Amino acid sequence: MSGKKKIVLIGSAHPLRGGLATFNERLIREFRDRGDDACIYNFQLQYPSFFFPGKTQFTSEAAPADLPIYIKVNSINPLNWYKVGKELQRLNPDIVIVKFWVPFMAPCFGTICRIIKKNRHSKIVSIVDNLIPHEKRPGDKLLIKYWVACVDGFIVMSHSVEKDIRKFLTPPHTLTPTLFCPHPLYDNFGLPVLKSDALQKLNLDPSYHYILFFGFIRDYKGLDLLLRAFADKRFQDKPLKLIIAGEFYCDPKPYLEIIEKNNLTDRVIMSNDFIPDSQVVNYFCAADLVVQPYKNATQSGVTQIAYHFNKPMIITDVGGLSEIVPDNRVGYVVKPEVLELKEAILKFFNENKEEEFSKNAGIEKSKYSWNSMVQSVDKLVEL
Repeated sequence: MSGKKKIVLIGSAHPLRGGLATFNERLIREFRDRGDDACIYNFQLQYPSFFFPGKTQFTSEAAPADLPIYIKVNSINPLNWYKVGKELQRLNPDIVIVKFWVPFMAPCFGTICRIIKKNRHSKIVSIVDNLIPHEKRPGDKLLIKYWVACVDGFIVMSHSVEKDIRKFLTPPHTLTPTLFCPHPLYDNFGLPVLKSDALQKLNLDPSYHYILFFGFIRDYKGLDLLLRAFADKRFQDKPLKLIIAGEFYCDPKPYLEIIEKNNLTDRVIMSNDFIPDSQVVNYFCAADLVVQPYKNATQSGVTQIAYHFNKPMIITDVGGLSEIVPDNRVGYVVKPEVLELKEAILKFFNENKEEEFSKNAGIEKSKYSWNSMVQSVDKLVEL
């Protein structure tokens, strides 16, 4: 399929907030920059309010002026699925891209895409964050099977997800192609700023070093492990503080109890509102080290933000995280255990690894381009 393509991405975008919207907008911008006719069919309702764990699904920031975003899809209304499916069937796009992250969306996405495919032209490409969710619910397997069966090709960003997909491919879909492409760099948060300027913007004391935990807080992300590690007595003598920047998508009480029990209140900075895109640069540039203590994972957009700002990382050896962060080069890869986390943090600061790991991050991040993701989509539809 050569020449200018007509591409529709079905999924989250402005005014919805979060990593999904950021990813989708950045990907469609890459297609448009090379000359394709690419747009986003966004949700008019993404989640019912009772299903959404955060404070709001919407951003207050301005809409991207360079992207055609159409508010069309209702995730829970079958009549809407039929309407959107017929509209896109008539539009006859060459490629329909769907970012899949949770089985809840399978009936909506699967029905729309089955209707589109009746035009016998459009190819359905699914970029899969997670096939099997971190937080499982009854019926997940049936919903996943419904989605997988209508996809013409998958792009995965970790090899663990590729293995999951193979478990759900049944005849006649066992030969559905799957390509691996690492999560591209989140390069849309602006250029790095001086650490001193970032600290000033956040009103942080420049005499301290800062560890950053960033992103929505869910139990599987292991913040409890990091807090217990940070309670080690050896950290008390160091000018070191922990920033927790992200909204709670779970009960905050257990985490606050760990902070109180271990007298960490003065050493932990809680910034638990949603962090708008315009402020992301300050949190990452203020930090010496980004820690992702996840108990399970596939891949993480936080890693690719850290790479953009050349930040050293400590990550846990779960899912595909260790495929992206080489141990003892950009940071440390450890087991999701309190002991290993605290020893890695201590080693990083005791051996003054920031400059070395930051330099290596600047080299390593060249692997993670949006052009690679675009080329993977192209290759997939040709298979």
